[in-house]
Amino acid sequence: MKILITGFNPFGEESINPAFEAVKLLPETIEAAQIVKLEIPTEFKKAGKVLQEGIEINQPNVVVCIGQAGGRSAITPEKVAINLMDGRIPDNAGYQPFDTPVQEDGPTAYFSSLPVKAMVEAIREDGIPSFLSYTAGTYVCNYLMYELLYLIDHQYPQIKGGFIHVPFMTEQVVNKPNGTPSMDLETIAKGLEKAIEAIVKNDEDIQLHMGETH
Repeated sequence: MKILITGFNPFGEESINPAFEAVKLLPETIEAAQIVKLEIPTEFKKAGKVLQEGIEINQPNVVVCIGQAGGRSAITPEKVAINLMDGRIPDNAGYQPFDTPVQEDGPTAYFSSLPVKAMVEAIREDGIPSFLSYTAGTYVCNYLMYELLYLIDHQYPQIKGGFIHVPFMTEQVVNKPNGTPSMDLETIAKGLEKAIEAIVKNDEDIQLHMGETH
């Protein structure tokens, strides 16, 4: 099995992005699966093109995209991506879409084809906070997850794919307001490794309630 793992470069006012920094710490093989790492630009239009090029070059069985969710306190596999781009801030190319579809001919939403509940459980079993998320936002992270699942739907039906959000790394919150959640980089990387182990071990997701009441 070959797994393509992507992580974004820094964006906004940040000089570092824990997404790709954690990806770089992953071993070259996990549960006998070959790990291929790819940095993705935090740009709405370019991100999808770089992702597709990475898929075409590497021909993976699974694609997992990683992004930063500053303000979250846990590693959060995403369940759903929506067909919407609405940038709170411009991306790294200066583009700031407003209520724009990712794909004009795409469905309203796509669900991850990864065993997301098994991933959450595997991360938690290693003593690392993790929750299942039902919103990937409307910025480049959601865009890339939707674009990935659109590509799978239209061109790569043999591939499974999805997205994981990670918190700020500890160094990023030194000058942020007191109480801003963070996680050390090694713990983030370990959590991602456990999530990938769950992907390799679970062809189907586990049956466990992880819904939200709000």
